[in-house]
This record gives sequence, C-alpha cells and structure tokens, in this order.
Amino acid sequence: MYQIDFQKPLHIHFIGIGGISMSGLAEVLLGAGFTVSGSDAQASSLTERLQSLGAVIYIGQRAENITDDTELVVYTAAIHEDNPELAAAKAKGLPLLTRAELLGEIMANYPASIAVSGTHGKTSTTSMLSHILLTANLDPTISVGGILPSIGGNIRIGGPEVFLAEACEYKNSFLSLAPKIGIILNVDADHLDFFKDLDDVAASFRKFAEKIPADGTLVIGTQTYQLETIQKDLPCRVVTFGPGGDYDAVRLAFDKCGFAAFDLLVRGQPSGRIELRVPGAHNVQNALAAIAASEALGIALPDIAAGLLAYTGVDRRFQFKGTMDGAEVFDDYAHHPTEINATLRAANVRPHKEIWVVFQPHTYSRTKTLLSEFADSLAKADHVILADIYAARETDDLGISSKILADAVAEHGTDARYLATFPEIRDYLRAKVKPGDTILTVGAGSITNLGELLVEKEEEK
Repeated sequence: MYQIDFQKPLHIHFIGIGGISMSGLAEVLLGAGFTVSGSDAQASSLTERLQSLGAVIYIGQRAENITDDTELVVYTAAIHEDNPELAAAKAKGLPLLTRAELLGEIMANYPASIAVSGTHGKTSTTSMLSHILLTANLDPTISVGGILPSIGGNIRIGGPEVFLAEACEYKNSFLSLAPKIGIILNVDADHLDFFKDLDDVAASFRKFAEKIPADGTLVIGTQTYQLETIQKDLPCRVVTFGPGGDYDAVRLAFDKCGFAAFDLLVRGQPSGRIELRVPGAHNVQNALAAIAASEALGIALPDIAAGLLAYTGVDRRFQFKGTMDGAEVFDDYAHHPTEINATLRAANVRPHKEIWVVFQPHTYSRTKTLLSEFADSLAKADHVILADIYAARETDDLGISSKILADAVAEHGTDARYLATFPEIRDYLRAKVKPGDTILTVGAGSITNLGELLVEKEEEK
C-alpha cells in the first residue's frame, strides 16, 4: 500500500469528495498543506466549503479531472471499476488509496487516536466524545459522520496529539485502522449485501479489535453479539460498558423532553450523576461508551460530565425541525430496525398524542433482507407512511418495494400506507395530523427534505 509522507505534501485527488467522510479527510489534508482536488456528482455545502479553503472541485466525474500534476488518488467503496477517473488514474499508473486506507494513514500520525465503531450510534458517540475532548482542552482533530453544530460541520482541525474518527465496518473498511482506543458499540445484522450473515459481521469486528495495539484499549458494550469471542485473548486492555459492565448506569430518569439522567457506576462504585441533553435510552449507552473512552485518555470525570451536558445533538439524530399544524416534526437518520426501535422509544418518552413515522427505506438489499424486522419496528408507531426506497448504490430492486413493506406493517394492525412522492405525503399529513402529534421523518436518504417541506408549509400560513 502506498505510504504518504506527511512531511512532503503532494497533490491528492478525491473521487467522490462531497461525501461526509471524504470531505472531512480532504479538509484535514488541506490544513496540513496538501494540494487537494476532487469531484462529485453535484455541488453541496461541503464541496463549497472545500472550495473556500482552496480545493479544486469538479462537478461530474471525467477522465480529464485527473490532471498531469495529480500524484495520488483516493476513492470510496462506492466507486465502481468503470469510473472514468479511477480508470484514468490506473492508466497513468498513479498510486491509489481507499478512503479507509487514507483515514488509517492520517490516524497513525496521532499518538492518541480513537476510532468509534458499531452498527448503530457511531455518529452520536463520536459527537459526545468531541464535546468531552473540547471541554478538557485537548484540542482534538475530529472527523464525524454528521454535521456537528459545535464544530461548524463534520471536521475540526486541531493539534497534533488527538485524532477522533468514526470507523465504518462496510466492506471491512475499518480494518485499515489501528487506533490506540477502539470502541465497539454493538454488532447487528446490517450491510448484508457485503457480509454473509450476522456471524460474518461479528468476525469483522473481532478483526477490528485485533488491530488495537497491546498498549491500547478496547471499549465494548456488554450486550454486544458474540462479546466473548470478540474480546477473547486480546493483547490490549478491555473495558466494558452497559448492564453489569465496568461502566454502568442506574437510577435512569427522563425529563419532559425525553432527556436522560443517571447515576454512573464505575466498576460497581457510585461516581456521580450524569445528565444528558439528548433523548432516548440508547444515548445513555452511547454516553457510557464515551465516558469509558475518555477515562482511558485520562480525562477527569468533571470534564466528562460537563462535555456530555454541553452536547445537544448532531444533525439528523432526533433533530427538531419545527412544527406543522401544532405537531412537532423531528428528523432522524435511523435506517435499520434496531435504530427505528430506539428512535420510537425516544419519541414515546416525550409528551405526545399520536406518533406518525414517515420512513424512506435505504437500499433494496437491506429492505428485502430485514423486511420482517422493519415491519415489527415500524408497527410500534400509531401511523406509518412509506416513501419510495432510496436505492443509493444499488440498481436491482430485488423484487422489493415500499408498498410491500407498507402491507407488512399493516398486517400488524398498524395504520400504514405507501405514498410515492413527498408532496403527496405532505398533503396527506396536513389533512390527518392533529395538534399534539409527533411526526418523525426517518431514513438515511433524501427523506430529510420532507421535514423541511412540512415546516416551510407551516411558516407560510
């Protein structure tokens, strides 16, 4: 694999530079004095920010974007072999790195590196840790998979000591990392277009754990699938969080906003009360993981508690968008049945009359493989509307559709229907929703735009 000499900045071209992770890594390199160019299918706030920092951005991917002065090309797992820029780079004999390989090389330059992995909760936990590190004045460099208001985006360029990033398991990309502190939040059946089954997913997380050096720390949840197999005989220190773990939460309580507070137990000993300003019991587990990782870094508990209290959420994680006809509108990235369950539990601890979920499934393969689980989770709402499946990288519909999922939800006795377009969904909600109801727009695709439509319509009245 090509090794970057960070003392000798060069010209790096990113294929798909507008992605949340790719744009963050490009910004890190710009801050280190590298020349950066990149392409994407369309302009966005992320590409515009990179341009303002000196990057050359191409809209559309063409062979001629690989200019003669390009010295290295970085691409994501979503880029196909027939991509014209990838083909041009190969024809020129240019060295290539995947996004994950680049992340691994950047991370290796920091003595204190933290990688947050898990099927669910990576962005929220990374964001919590970001606030803790900032509160403790550690001047971290941060790469988070969402827009974190406190750092003004998805990236923060800090000092040379601490690097915090998410670690995605898709296509085993996180196996390019060797963090000093690795977090495994949970292991669940997802990305089954790549992994064979849940055991295959767990085997990948075991390999990730093995990448942590002997003087490092693995932080792992006690309820993690195949916990014993993943942590067995590792050379690094293992710290657990969750029920019965080294870090546990008792006397859990929720306020009227659904925000949690709990007594922290550290190896069975009471260690103070922790208050959160984000909703849901799942965020208590995220917070425990962040606390365990922070103490592994030597951060004092008062700074940890203050950092967690300062965290008020990240975009698209139970994000309040506004109101429509007296109903509150929230937007959430949940695109897996486990995540939908967590989002609905968070909604249920808030004052509400009826809960309306508008769900846009993400990828045909995930929808088909987890059809029954999606139906079970969605049926916990009072009303469910299915938008068209967001295909993302897929072209084969596998015989699955949102109408099929809507019918499966309805079989549970829940009011469920399929509506093809966002305007249709908006008009239906306006006709049916009552003051005091809660509307959740849910999914990893373009469904976030619906929340904006609903709130805009309200503002026009």
